Amino acid sequence: MKQTEVVKPNTFNSENHWYPKALNATIHPMVNFFLNLDKERIVTRYCHLHPKVDKEKLYEILSYECKYFLWGGADLINSTSADGDKNMVIIENNSCPSGQKSMPLLDDNKEDGSYRLFVERTFKTYVNKGKNQVKDGRLAVFYDKNYMETSGYAAVIADVFKEDVFLVPYFSNQENEHVKIEDGIFYLLQENEWVPLKAIFRYVTQKPWNRFPISSKTKILNPIITCLAGGRNKMVAAKAYDIYNTELEEYGMRINTPDTIWDVSKNEIPLWVQKLGGQAVIKVPYSNAGQGVYTIVNQQELDEFMNTEMEYERFIVQSLIGNYNWSSISKKGKYYHVGTMPNQKGETFVADFRMMVSSTKEGIKPLCMYSRRALLPLVDNLKDSKESWDILGTNLSVKLGDNQWTSDTNRLMIMDRRDYNKLGLGIDDLIETFIQTVLSTIAIDKMCVNLIDPKKKFKKKLFTSLNNDSTLLNEIY
Repeated sequence: MKQTEVVKPNTFNSENHWYPKALNATIHPMVNFFLNLDKERIVTRYCHLHPKVDKEKLYEILSYECKYFLWGGADLINSTSADGDKNMVIIENNSCPSGQKSMPLLDDNKEDGSYRLFVERTFKTYVNKGKNQVKDGRLAVFYDKNYMETSGYAAVIADVFKEDVFLVPYFSNQENEHVKIEDGIFYLLQENEWVPLKAIFRYVTQKPWNRFPISSKTKILNPIITCLAGGRNKMVAAKAYDIYNTELEEYGMRINTPDTIWDVSKNEIPLWVQKLGGQAVIKVPYSNAGQGVYTIVNQQELDEFMNTEMEYERFIVQSLIGNYNWSSISKKGKYYHVGTMPNQKGETFVADFRMMVSSTKEGIKPLCMYSRRALLPLVDNLKDSKESWDILGTNLSVKLGDNQWTSDTNRLMIMDRRDYNKLGLGIDDLIETFIQTVLSTIAIDKMCVNLIDPKKKFKKKLFTSLNNDSTLLNEIY
């Protein structure tokens, strides 16, 4: 197991914090252009193409300052119907998202890239805001995977704050005797002394609620309520999107999601799959990194899922977006993947698109982007012998064992001159992706606000009514 490291200022080294593929890549001009668009131009362009959207409301939305969900990364897929109704569809929005190590530099002279951009405009503002409740407290980065990126954040935080930063492994199902919490303050064991922490940058993704309290005197970005309210909880996220969509309807906007049925017990799943035409996606709501997602396109895959032992009691079932010939029948009809541009063999691949954003005083702003393609090409006719996940699954994380991960970077598509062209996305697609990401981020932040009372206490009864899964509740409480 990795040990706590002390990261000093002036130790950032680009080679340690980017994939080799991205390290020397040149950013695509269209991506660069998009990232330099100001709010006014984005609103003007979007409303020109969507005349039913309320311009003032959209400007207000892009100016929204999050209270809890300060840093997120949405995964979207580019879909269309047979009638040409194209949509960027939100699959999920993640708290503690990855992405920095895959993003080419916007400016070759700023070698710490959007690591620094995020730390300066969001993390530093958060740490310095309000009263510091921890006397003589230090700064730390906690992680349970993605060492390449988390060590980069630690080095940039050390540079920005001009002080040493602790880089702390914090795994699930471990003793974690190097960390303790007393009176709401995190302490780290260093050279036989307990050092108080004033703020933690959290990249802890696997069941983080079993190690972090919902409220603490030590500032945590993101606080754990963001995971429970949707950032690591697909069940509550689906409800957050639905609630916010009701508010957005009168302004001509909505969060695009697959048709979603929530609070489904395992025994009910075959009925819902049947209703969706025999194709569906089943999700364990609290998993991430590609774990706990099951694509169902035939009876064999459904039977395999039903025979799998499950840790949790409740699931969500969503309409499946595949090829036109084997996609779910949703309320709005059949939607299918646009996919990548055909390669020289004529093969099109399913690809998703990750956009990372953070909350600032001026509103929610984009940070970085990347894409991932599936292992096998998209086919018109799916044979029963083929596993649909290899055609539809895009996540790069590969679990090797408890708290051990690697990445299949062969399927990574970065925002450079070569890969971006393969995605077939234009500037308006990037704007649509950004707005969908912002809307989903706000929906989760509003759910966070609803789950915390004026005394900063967690509303247990409300949460239980939203997510009555005894296994999850036992992990939290």
